[in-house]
Amino acid sequence: MRLIVIAVGRLKQGPERELADRYQKRFDDIGRKLGFRNLEMHEITESRARDTATRIADEAAAMSAAIPEKSVLVALDERGDNVDSSTFAAHLGRWRDESVMNAVFLIGGADGLSPDLQRKGRLRIAFGAATWPHQMVRIMLLEQLYRAGTILVGHPYHRA
Repeated sequence: MRLIVIAVGRLKQGPERELADRYQKRFDDIGRKLGFRNLEMHEITESRARDTATRIADEAAAMSAAIPEKSVLVALDERGDNVDSSTFAAHLGRWRDESVMNAVFLIGGADGLSPDLQRKGRLRIAFGAATWPHQMVRIMLLEQLYRAGTILVGHPYHRA
């Protein structure tokens, strides 16, 4: 199963990029042992449209174009469900065992993810009730993917 993160915006060089790259590499190392292909990142350019609705629609169109067929979608949304790490890992393990081709994680831009993409998500998750910058959400998602891999393989990284 391929894991794909499609995110609006770019992580610039610096500590955020370094941390994201570190968790992506860690996941790739452990993911191969679990039958996952490399974790792919697709950065979508932020829309320059003046009004919010058009920006969200433009970004949704670009994100939709990057989603492969036969994909399970996971929408990251501040109004999504709070899912603990073990449950998150169980979702990934189940999809892998069900031979899902692609699990695609969608991170919207500053205006959020389009309602249409949110509805298409098999899972809609939040990282708590707070609103987070989309760059931080990307890092937190990558850490959770790595943590899920460690849970599935029985590595002691996850101790809770």
